[in-house]
Amino acid sequence: MNITRNNVDAQNAIITIELAKEDFQGNVEAVLKNYKKSATIPGFRKGAVPMSLVKKQYGTAVMFEEVNKLLQDNLNKYLTEEKIDILGNPLPVAKDINWDADTLSFEFELGLAPDFTVDLGAKNKITKFNIVADDAMLEEQVEFIQKQYGKVTAKDKVEEGDAVRVKAVNEAEGINAEFNLNLEDIRTKTNQKKFIGKKVGDVVTLNTKGLFEDDHKLMDTLKVDHDKVHGLEVDVDFTIEEVTSTEKAELNQEFFDKLFGEGKVTSVEELKEKIKEDAEKQFAQQADQKFTNDVVEFLVEETKFDLPETFLKKWLQTVGETPLTEEQAAEEYEKSEKGLRYQLIEGKIITENELQITFDEIKDYTSNLIKDQMAQFGQMEPSEEDVENIVSRVLSNQEEVKRISEQLMNEKMVKLFAEKVNVKTKDVNYKDFIKESYGE
Repeated sequence: MNITRNNVDAQNAIITIELAKEDFQGNVEAVLKNYKKSATIPGFRKGAVPMSLVKKQYGTAVMFEEVNKLLQDNLNKYLTEEKIDILGNPLPVAKDINWDADTLSFEFELGLAPDFTVDLGAKNKITKFNIVADDAMLEEQVEFIQKQYGKVTAKDKVEEGDAVRVKAVNEAEGINAEFNLNLEDIRTKTNQKKFIGKKVGDVVTLNTKGLFEDDHKLMDTLKVDHDKVHGLEVDVDFTIEEVTSTEKAELNQEFFDKLFGEGKVTSVEELKEKIKEDAEKQFAQQADQKFTNDVVEFLVEETKFDLPETFLKKWLQTVGETPLTEEQAAEEYEKSEKGLRYQLIEGKIITENELQITFDEIKDYTSNLIKDQMAQFGQMEPSEEDVENIVSRVLSNQEEVKRISEQLMNEKMVKLFAEKVNVKTKDVNYKDFIKESYGE
């Protein structure tokens, strides 16, 4: 057997494997001998079929199978020993093979992984936001909690400050949604007053333009697509199905104990501090995700390397359950190219910064996740045995292991980016974060 490599260019190579008959003939003979023991051919007892008939019936198929095994085993071994980094899988080159020849020659196309460098410290325009819960937001949240735990009373007629359950309809736009609506959520006093004095069954018509402070609320309530909601300007009929008023819960020790446990919070100031802590923890996750996305976009844009595009399109035609046409493969390549580029960039970052994840890290990370979840339900000091049992159950599920590993790696990447990417930081409240991040 002889294996040679010919580099077509920096992105493509051809591997040629030459097999002599003696490389595979022994395996073929051994398989055929086993076939002879169990072959069933009319006119012969089982195990007594002449080898000539066995070869005639099974010889060609067995030879193809044994040659293919030999090719795959040795091709993979060669790629590993020579440390050849490839994209996709080797593709056999279609050509006529003279199976009677003393030496058989096979060729495989390779798409070579590019050689490149990643400069995390390169100059950029990325901003890392630190979202703070400001006083206005804390006041809103306190009032929200008071209403959430307050006494709700059903009413016949709408008054200022009430909540209504409405059915919103605009048949032309395909809008048909039911939801609860606090009158204070409506942006203008003019629109709020249109509900005052109305009763169950009455219809109020409002235009969607500027109906709420944030178009995302319009998207969530009316079930309108993100791309469609911005600039949407249509009349919607709101049929009142229920009217309720809420007497806000009193901010006293009984209320604090009900929310957080006895003695955990003893004043409005401590309540706000607790809300601030919880809110900013959630905000940090959103800010980190935005930061990560911005770094990824920057790295994909600024890290230059060529891909074996022609090879990858050809490979995409064969890799799925259903073969693709050239046009379909080209479309698939366009959709996946950016993701492939980042996979390569991420792989290099992980290797160069030794971010590989061990199973012990996954176990520890899972344990902390479980303890945090248990704490949310009041179990502040679970036993180690209980936690370990839950960890074992979680990690017996391969999908969960994959999800947790990705989550852990994402946190490692965020930490690395924060340390090595030169960015400016900016403190903002949540509304300004949405505005500056998404222009909405």
